[in-house]
Amino acid sequence: MEPGSWPELVGEEAPLLHLLDGFLDAGRILHGAVRHLERTCAPARVATFDVDELHDYRSRRPVMTFDTYRWVGVQQPQLVLDRLTDATGRPFLLLHGVEPDAQWERAIAAVLGICDDLGVGRLYTLSGIPLAVPHTRPTGITRHATDERLVHDNPPLIERMDVPAQWSALFQFRAGQAGRSASGYVAHVPHYLSQVYFPQAMIVALQALMDDTGLVIPMAGLAEEAAESLDLINNEMASSAETQELVAALEEAFDAAHDQVAPVPTADEIGAEFERFLAEREHGEER
Repeated sequence: MEPGSWPELVGEEAPLLHLLDGFLDAGRILHGAVRHLERTCAPARVATFDVDELHDYRSRRPVMTFDTYRWVGVQQPQLVLDRLTDATGRPFLLLHGVEPDAQWERAIAAVLGICDDLGVGRLYTLSGIPLAVPHTRPTGITRHATDERLVHDNPPLIERMDVPAQWSALFQFRAGQAGRSASGYVAHVPHYLSQVYFPQAMIVALQALMDDTGLVIPMAGLAEEAAESLDLINNEMASSAETQELVAALEEAFDAAHDQVAPVPTADEIGAEFERFLAEREHGEER
């Protein structure tokens, strides 16, 4: 890692948000959130990691551009740490880019070291999970954290289950072991929309982040983007009777659950959604 100019953080305990591509991103929440934050919160580069030490180019090959008779460009993978500023001038940090393929523990130790050097406060992440919920109902959110007191009264999505690891999950785990507080927000994405951008879920996740951190993230344009997305989804589904029946069944189940205490999905049900999501994702990468 090459430290760049390390902008002075205003005050102590600035939050750090870690949003890394590469694994679970149902509804493309991570992609959308990074794009929005980088566009609206005046990013300044703090540090750049050496991806040659972390990235497997043969499993995730970068895109190159060929023009007429020669190569003219490459979309080089990046893992970077930026300093952002919210609408009130309050600073926070954003770690974003590709999820490391190798040296996870060394990368985690490096980021935690930077957190110590810069006086970073709590760590946060966002994600989306594919579930059997309809897009026509409010998007649910589940919190997770290193300390149960940080999830407030948010009911757990599941009591216990084993899932494939991702770097951000291990980072949160190691941060907790090091005595740091870390939280995450998981938006409930309709399983039939898990492979497409679903801004409605991203907005809910960002709102949960703002509620807990006090950050004021500019949200101009996101409501319109979500409305356009819903219109597109509804128009696409209007031509499929089978999809309409699926959504109607999900609506009925959702409404029945919210008229009483909502049942918690079983580990098998959530595991099945995970497996379907990962299978669809792998199939998409092969094409």
